[in-house]
Amino acid sequence: MQFKKFSRTGLMVSGLCLGTGTFGKQTDEAESFQVLDKAADTGVNFIDTADIYPGGGTMSEVGRSEEITGRWLKGKRDRFIVGTKGGGPMGASPWDRGSSRKHLLDAIDASLRRLNTDYVDLYQVHMDDAETPLDETVEALDAIVRSGKARYIGVSNFLAYRLARAIGRQDTLRLARFVSAQPRYNLLFREIERELLPLAQEENLAVIPFNPLAGGLLSGRYQQDEKPETGRFSAEVGQFGAMYMARYWHQREFETIEKLRAIAQEAGEPLAKLAVAWVMANPAITSVILGASRTGQLTDTLAASDYTLAPELKARLDDLTLEYRRGDATR
Repeated sequence: MQFKKFSRTGLMVSGLCLGTGTFGKQTDEAESFQVLDKAADTGVNFIDTADIYPGGGTMSEVGRSEEITGRWLKGKRDRFIVGTKGGGPMGASPWDRGSSRKHLLDAIDASLRRLNTDYVDLYQVHMDDAETPLDETVEALDAIVRSGKARYIGVSNFLAYRLARAIGRQDTLRLARFVSAQPRYNLLFREIERELLPLAQEENLAVIPFNPLAGGLLSGRYQQDEKPETGRFSAEVGQFGAMYMARYWHQREFETIEKLRAIAQEAGEPLAKLAVAWVMANPAITSVILGASRTGQLTDTLAASDYTLAPELKARLDDLTLEYRRGDATR
């Protein structure tokens, strides 16, 4: 397992991070524990979760991923870097979501209870909240750091200009500074290379991308004419599945995957392994978040941890997917 320095902090994290978005819905607790065990046995020391997980969960299900992760961490909390996120809807009240001081201060306390820990190593704003002034958000996060409830703070799903503005306010107000960004990034979604990644490198931010397999599409196991009954593209995860269908389930993407599959076959490697290795090969990337609903799904992706992508092979993957670097995402 490769390890990298986490931004300008003193942390060293594994080049692969385990995401827990399936725990508590697609993945029951017993299987979740096996997924965590397998990742840990491979050398993963970084776990990513969120208060609104599992993905596609109802209001009665949100928080289960943190609870399962917390039970698994019992007796070994000091061996892992734990990150969680807040800001998503956690209740029916208008203030049960977003990045207001009220919600974030409530949300961190609730996450710590579910995780059964006194602190998280990384606390991230899950998505940008345009309704709340940035000053209020960054001041609330500074209070969370100063209270000892989080060691570091970061963002997820932020546009580059909003992240730049937030960092500017933190520097001006002399507040705890964001150390990381968690964007969506894969061979079929490369827009962040245009602005977010250059910003992260200039500001020395750790980048911990999620969705390296495009919801499993880059495993090569789906066909466009099928209707998945399980997984990220299925009805079992409700609107979450519909969102992933809108993102990726298009003829252009499937045509690209066929070409990628041919390159992987020529290289003698599973497509999933190459897809993760390609993300890891970008010098702006610190740690790639892997998701899995079953233990077996980690076999190929964890294998990327000690695989070096040959420059000529990376160039072929770059060239084939160049069109996904241009333009703006529709969702």
